Amino acid sequence: MRILLVGAGGVGSAFAAIAARRDFFETIVVADYSLERADKAAAADGRYVAAQIDASSEEAVAALCREHGITHVMNAVDPVFNMPIFNGAYAAGADYLDMAMSLSKPHPTAPYEKTGVKLGDEQFAVAGEWENSGRLALVGIGVEPGLSDVFARYAADHLFSEIDELGTRDGANLVVTDDDGNEIFAPSFSMWTTIEECLNPPVIWQDGDWHTTPPFSEPEVFDFPEGIGPVECVNVEHEEVLLMPRWVDCKRATFKYGLGDEFINILKVLHTLGLDSTEKVRVKGVEVSPRDVVAAVLPDPATVGPRMKGKTCAGLWVTGKGKDGAERSTYLYHVVDNEWTMQEYGHQCVVWQTAINPVVALELLARGTWQGAGVLGPEAFDAVPFLDLLTEYGSPWGIKEL
Repeated sequence: MRILLVGAGGVGSAFAAIAARRDFFETIVVADYSLERADKAAAADGRYVAAQIDASSEEAVAALCREHGITHVMNAVDPVFNMPIFNGAYAAGADYLDMAMSLSKPHPTAPYEKTGVKLGDEQFAVAGEWENSGRLALVGIGVEPGLSDVFARYAADHLFSEIDELGTRDGANLVVTDDDGNEIFAPSFSMWTTIEECLNPPVIWQDGDWHTTPPFSEPEVFDFPEGIGPVECVNVEHEEVLLMPRWVDCKRATFKYGLGDEFINILKVLHTLGLDSTEKVRVKGVEVSPRDVVAAVLPDPATVGPRMKGKTCAGLWVTGKGKDGAERSTYLYHVVDNEWTMQEYGHQCVVWQTAINPVVALELLARGTWQGAGVLGPEAFDAVPFLDLLTEYGSPWGIKEL
């Protein structure tokens, strides 16, 4: 297996650090727009090679694949670049993985009632071409989407006879401080992506179809395990809701994220001021995207680890009937402590938790344990080998009855 890793930011660098401890691949070409950043990530292992790449160019992706005999392209950049990388991998004859799907576009007249272009629609539109060519595009294989989708497959196969709701619930008690120990606003994940998913109309699967709702709707307090405790969660647009119902029978699918009042207020202000826009504006003779400016002025998520404390939890709350026919309510989860990931890998917990899952998936593909063709989500594969290997990597998952 010869892997092209596109993106050497927080998640890409964590991916490189995790994969360096495994032996299932021959080489990884670490590519980034910044060759300096690619060099830094590639220094993690002698099997790595650094390269510069323009992720917005399908031709550049395909050319780099051909130059290095790439078999699998791992997309670790913001989803605005998904389609050039996705198409470039296909053009070069490589398989493809990502952690977020092609972008959505709200319905032009009823954005909070009807779906427009949904997350992943552009990729699923060419699923037949990938399948006919015997090639695999494994989409949404981060942590959320990704591990939560694996949990959905596991719940359907081993825990439930009938599923009412697949409810992804994500929360944390993470705190970032300045040099004086004062808590500061510093998102632990890509601000560009966070704005995209939090301000778009959230999607809900219900009554056999997808529907939308206003951002931050249906707040609920969810009690997260392992000391994190109660966190208010709200509806957010996310891929799980678009993936799970395609392979797992359920009456309802939701995604709710513990953002917190401060974060929600900041996002609302950004939207009110138009600073969430991706359309370029001219400022003193220079064209810039307001959202790019917001992301640029905030701390790089890859750098906040040393000043971060706490844990992050990703998981799936499943309700319905168990295998015995009795009512069941179960939370399958994965908790990661920032102190542990910083000590063990030198990367903060949110990007590390995202990065470990595609490494596990690639190892299963290399072994032949996971096989498939077309555009497939994690739900399309057997969950047990994945969860067993995740535990082998030193990061076990848990189950809590609610």
